[in-house]
Amino acid sequence: MMNTSKVYVLGGYQTDFSKNWAREEKDIFDLLKSSVEGALESTTIDPSEVEVCHIGNFIGELGSKQGQLGGLFASIHPAFSGIPASRHEAACASGSIAVLAAAADIESGRYDLACVTGVELLRNVSGEQAADNLGVACWTGREAQDATYPWPYLFNRLIDVYDERYGIRYEHIAEIAKINLDNAKRNPNAQTRKWQFNEYSFLENDEHNHVIEGRVRRQDCGQVTDGGATIFLSSEKYAKAYAERLQIPFESIPVIKGWGHKTAPMLLEDKIKESAEQRYVFPHVRKAIEDMFDRAGLRGVDDIDAIETHDCFSITEYMAIDHFGITEPGENWKAIESGDIAFNGRIPINPSGGLIGLGHPVGATGIRMVLDAYKQVTGTAGSYQVKDAKNVATLNIGGSTTTTVCFVIGR
Repeated sequence: MMNTSKVYVLGGYQTDFSKNWAREEKDIFDLLKSSVEGALESTTIDPSEVEVCHIGNFIGELGSKQGQLGGLFASIHPAFSGIPASRHEAACASGSIAVLAAAADIESGRYDLACVTGVELLRNVSGEQAADNLGVACWTGREAQDATYPWPYLFNRLIDVYDERYGIRYEHIAEIAKINLDNAKRNPNAQTRKWQFNEYSFLENDEHNHVIEGRVRRQDCGQVTDGGATIFLSSEKYAKAYAERLQIPFESIPVIKGWGHKTAPMLLEDKIKESAEQRYVFPHVRKAIEDMFDRAGLRGVDDIDAIETHDCFSITEYMAIDHFGITEPGENWKAIESGDIAFNGRIPINPSGGLIGLGHPVGATGIRMVLDAYKQVTGTAGSYQVKDAKNVATLNIGGSTTTTVCFVIGR
């Protein structure tokens, strides 16, 4: 791997993911503006210092009838007028692609300070319309054509694959959802933090945990969410000046230690065929994670203190357990039964609540993950702080792992 200059993470801001912006007669610009202004305030960065902006967004045109989001960014503050701004789309991995692009800008020496912001307005339309809009990340006309809800339909297929290859029990999938919803109760920005559940909510119970598609049930699904998240990335030069201004140790500012990025064929069935004789269900996801560890100079998951992963459905996190190397392939259930992935476990997964608990504003999710990793390694995660976290990994996927991006954030 080639050596590149370090990219520093200076902090940021996320909106309250329980807020319904359309109900308050606010639009995607208001959401974007709130996120960026919150990040400027929390980092004490002056707008005039920002040199470039990268925006993650998936379906602005479909959900909000709004494209050209760079222009919306430039409209937030007079100092942003004229700043180069780009929008990035890779379905649910849109935010992470924006982070990669901003990091490349810093590494190349083009700019010293980048704003990376993600935004998605999803609750301004019916649930059925939102599901239809999100379905464009499938291969239109070629997969999930018989599905009422395309993504639960496709990820139910992933349950089938694990069952065929290794065997799987619903109680383990459900426990992932339960852990993430419990974690969300600690997070003041989580969409589900006030939701109530009962003894039947995580069982194969059609009244309290009804079927969405196949074996995917209500509690197994990430939430349709309005939300924005913003972080600032900088060069070493800017980070040193920033540390001096804030009178904090330069060494306390986290860096992007490593990253991985892979793109697989569009159809889920093509991915499954490719992996038929291989150790992992998604070898490209495993390779992205291995690349991340290599670039970070880490031996593997034992050098990680927590993970923020993409649980668009419980089965997606189930997949992440063995792909990260927490267990051998197919032995994912062991990490669930042992409590290893619980909040106080050996390797906590989604202390924030994840997509199921915290929420999933699609274009913002990858950026929110990096922000939560930053919070953990700086000890500023508050009520959901993982003790002594020094290195935190993220895994963000778009489509049926069509786009996979991961990061290690650490000091």
